[in-house]
Amino acid sequence: MKFPAFLFSLFLSRLADQILLFLVPLVVFQVTQDVAWSGYAFAAETLPRFLSFPVCGALCDRVSPLKLLRASQVFRALACVLGVLANEAMGGIGWLVGLSAVCGVLTTQGVMAREVMLPQIAGNTGFDKVLAYAQTAEQTGMVLGPLIAAALFALWPWQAVVGAAAALFLLADVATAFWRRGNPVQLHQPQGEPGHLLKPIATALGHVLRLPGLLRLTMLTSGVNLMLGTTLASSAAMVTGLHQRSATYYAGLQTLGAVATIVILLAIIRGSIALKRMGATAYLLILAGGLLMAASTSHWGYAAGFLLVIGFDKMFGIYIRIRRQRIIPAKDYGKTTGVIVLLNNLTQPLAGLIVGVFADATQTRGVIFAVCLMVAGIGVTAAVASRKAAATSP
Repeated sequence: MKFPAFLFSLFLSRLADQILLFLVPLVVFQVTQDVAWSGYAFAAETLPRFLSFPVCGALCDRVSPLKLLRASQVFRALACVLGVLANEAMGGIGWLVGLSAVCGVLTTQGVMAREVMLPQIAGNTGFDKVLAYAQTAEQTGMVLGPLIAAALFALWPWQAVVGAAAALFLLADVATAFWRRGNPVQLHQPQGEPGHLLKPIATALGHVLRLPGLLRLTMLTSGVNLMLGTTLASSAAMVTGLHQRSATYYAGLQTLGAVATIVILLAIIRGSIALKRMGATAYLLILAGGLLMAASTSHWGYAAGFLLVIGFDKMFGIYIRIRRQRIIPAKDYGKTTGVIVLLNNLTQPLAGLIVGVFADATQTRGVIFAVCLMVAGIGVTAAVASRKAAATSP
């Protein structure tokens, strides 16, 4: 059914998105030489994409997810072009942050559309395998994204690099169209709730509070994303500032993180890891990575911690998505997942604000350590709640 074309569209979309994510903190830090502004820029870039998850999820239960996916790719390309033109007309790096924020919202719509489509595409293939294949395609884009961005940024101004990202978004849409043309899978037609858009959001919040285990999963994912957000918001300043490494080193470190993730995902595809063990292992290793970044005074130790956080984040993501898919009713999957992803990911822009407000180049290690304590507390709370629930269940 030309599934590789679908994976290729995932790869191209992630590649373009990663180029934008790479550019923003690096360009802002190089212009301002201030870790606080790098943190603020990360928050401004990520907050809109996460706030839009409930609306995007509800739309996927009302409008064809395939149409929403294709629209997100085309309009991201358009946003890149318009942002560059506005910069040329008026100047200022704020246009880079702004176009990245707009693309982030559209990326959210694309992510939610794929999230709804993947269980239908999986068919008789195991959902965990399909998720691992999809995330491997995305991680391959993350491997090449920093390398391509750094290489292009060394030769071109950031405006030209954004233009290259626009072309990749358009190619992703071409690949999606090719996949659909040869795809025999009958995608379910949306059957969303009638009425105001807030009604499905209320339904989703009710599921989060009432469905067994869903609130605990949301807590755990919030902890992981707090650690991930702190890592991403501070990494440019930590690597190029505190540890005095080059932008090329920074790109290489991000690439190694994506490679580590691909290795882990391939191990999931080829092996059989118990679901509960997968979640606990990923959470503990992400926490260990944060502690290593906070404690290390050398760039080698920081790099090792960074790789643990980035590498095992997607393993934890597969664990969470499988658990969610088993708990949430199919007819409410889009709206509920959208609300959950918002709740999960609010901690990422929060991490950017924490880095911006409390850290400078010498204090960031202390901020990372404080975040590690919070993540450990969330994990312990969720574990205790799980044991109590297991003890009271019939």
